[in-house]
Amino acid sequence: MYTIAALYHFTRFDDPAALKPPLLALCEAESVKGTLLLAREGINGTIAGPRAGIEAVLAHIRALPGCDGLEWKEAQADQPPFGRMKVRLKKEIVTMGQPDVDPLARTGHYVDPADWNALIRDPDTVVIDTRNDYEVAIGTFEGAIDPQTQSFGDFPAWWQAHREEFRGKRVAMFCTGGIRCEKSTNYLLNEGLNEVYHLKGGILKYLEDMPEEDSTWQGECFVFDNRVSVGHGLRKGPHELCHGCRRPILPEDRARPEFEEGVSCHLCIAETTEADKTRFRERQKQIRLARARGEEHLK
Repeated sequence: MYTIAALYHFTRFDDPAALKPPLLALCEAESVKGTLLLAREGINGTIAGPRAGIEAVLAHIRALPGCDGLEWKEAQADQPPFGRMKVRLKKEIVTMGQPDVDPLARTGHYVDPADWNALIRDPDTVVIDTRNDYEVAIGTFEGAIDPQTQSFGDFPAWWQAHREEFRGKRVAMFCTGGIRCEKSTNYLLNEGLNEVYHLKGGILKYLEDMPEEDSTWQGECFVFDNRVSVGHGLRKGPHELCHGCRRPILPEDRARPEFEEGVSCHLCIAETTEADKTRFRERQKQIRLARARGEEHLK
């Protein structure tokens, strides 16, 4: 059994590059795999491994400057969710591209999962899903607005195009684990909105805490590991990943004529060139050869 820990924490790191080598070395020594992002604004990522290894890495992160209040969300998996360990240096731990956004200065009001349903069912509340379009496509909260953004960095432009629709409104926002809302709510507050709220712990905390019979969530929640999607109780969902476009698809989508293992699906077949597809086919060939040798190929 593998323990999965999803985490983020905004703090001030004067020298993120100096934090990378010891963090990576510890993860590798403890057989922990996944991805951690380091930036001057903090740390973000998801890791998985044996319980003792995860606890050792979390203890190390909590000892970093300003990280003693680190919170994380846990889940379990029967199969390893990641193939390798990566610690990357970034300008932002979640990319919004807005230099004036600072979640450490202020964010929207946190709303516990137990209070979320009442807030979003209030007719005076506008609910905005801050995630990418392919995430929203497989699940969202009832009545939520889908900005149809391809990346989080597209959100400010969407807001500027629609801001007059929300003037004087109470806005409630949500995302997978909460990190995108730390920035998006700060952005809206800087834009002059007064009543801005966001779901504490994100969708994952809601699905963990809220009984399914009382839920306002519809569908599955996309996650950035080999589980692909989860439902209530953080149970693994039915989705698989198209390794051509990294979007979630259902098992029955494999029967579509557009589907080719590791190359394309109905969502992306028109988005890539024949040169792309040739490259993807070669990658898939190497994956098959590695499996035949009993080796692990990193996709």
